[in-house]
Amino acid sequence: MIDINKVRADFPILKQTINGKPLVYFDNAATSQKPQVVIDSIVNYYSTLNANIHRGVHTLSQKATDAYEQAREKLQKHFNAKNSFEIILTAGTTHSINIVATGFTPLLKKGDEIIVSAMEHHSNIVPWQMLCERTGAILKVIPMNEDGELLMNAYDNLLSEKTKLVFVNHVSNALGTINPIKEIIDKAHKVNAAVLIDGAQSCPHIKPNVQDLDVDFYVASAHKLCGPTGVGILYGKEEWLNKLPPYQGGGEMIKQVTFEKTTYADLPHKFEAGTPNIAGVIAFGTAIDYMNNLGFDNIANYENELLSYATKKLLQIEGLRIYGTSKHKTSVISFNIGSIHPYDIGTIIDKLGIAVRTGHHCAQPIMDFYKIPGTVRASFAFYNTFEEIDLLYNALIKAKMMLS
Repeated sequence: MIDINKVRADFPILKQTINGKPLVYFDNAATSQKPQVVIDSIVNYYSTLNANIHRGVHTLSQKATDAYEQAREKLQKHFNAKNSFEIILTAGTTHSINIVATGFTPLLKKGDEIIVSAMEHHSNIVPWQMLCERTGAILKVIPMNEDGELLMNAYDNLLSEKTKLVFVNHVSNALGTINPIKEIIDKAHKVNAAVLIDGAQSCPHIKPNVQDLDVDFYVASAHKLCGPTGVGILYGKEEWLNKLPPYQGGGEMIKQVTFEKTTYADLPHKFEAGTPNIAGVIAFGTAIDYMNNLGFDNIANYENELLSYATKKLLQIEGLRIYGTSKHKTSVISFNIGSIHPYDIGTIIDKLGIAVRTGHHCAQPIMDFYKIPGTVRASFAFYNTFEEIDLLYNALIKAKMMLS
């Protein structure tokens, strides 16, 4: 059970006003807000722990290293990875995907096939297109239907012995659709293809169990999980991480360096070159603790109530169309009102203190599918309220009157 007043008190930014109105923050799919404990964690690191990690014999360095590695262990437990060294700490989901996409360069040959879905974020399209350019591999696309659901029969037909890699988002950032990733993973493994799941949008709502999923790679970002920006994870099965070459060269990722030959460090350091975002990683651990204390079942139940209420409420507006109407979705509503441009709606309701995202949401192929320039996207988190949804409804009525 979510105690909404207690939860909202944890987030200092929610107390502010925008254009003289209370802030209504419905852009959670872009980034979540941060509770005070996460902000305090960052301040505490720089106030009491600041030192470079690993290799330091002095006390401060050892304390900072312990705090950093404890955060990795929290993430291992949260995602249920078998080993802590299978959790690679990165700069975010995009960075994590690029590590894998670049790492597959020596593993693919001309004519090999890799499969993406039609509803991906650009970050889970462009790195793979670049991989195809480097290797001569062929990119295949799982199509979607009008409800914003993947056509699994088409996926079955795309899979073959030529398939080497499948990459799909767990949840669509533009539509909110929850994809059937367990089925996707199991079918890919039958043709010996590896699978990467982009969990950037799912992780704030769903607690993934990477061992139960039997996924080869799973990626996510801290800033969608009430953590800081510039931090993410790449989970990879040990066998796959050992197959991939290092992504970057530098300090920390080496075992021995001579001018004749350099050998590389063991996991996870092989993929963690240079000084990391130490404060960010520690704060990511704090954010994971915060969300687990609330309980992901409680979060999902409350957000589903918000989604159901908002869907019914917004559909009362004449001419409003929702894109992404799957029965299996998270708390995202992507919509347009008649022929009004989404940017105009977003600009007007911002004057009323309401933050939504407008545009193609880094998912242009989805917009091309629906033949629209973009949508208004309202995305809800566990600290939002039913009263805020009423404010959104009233603001949209006003915007429609002004723009029609």
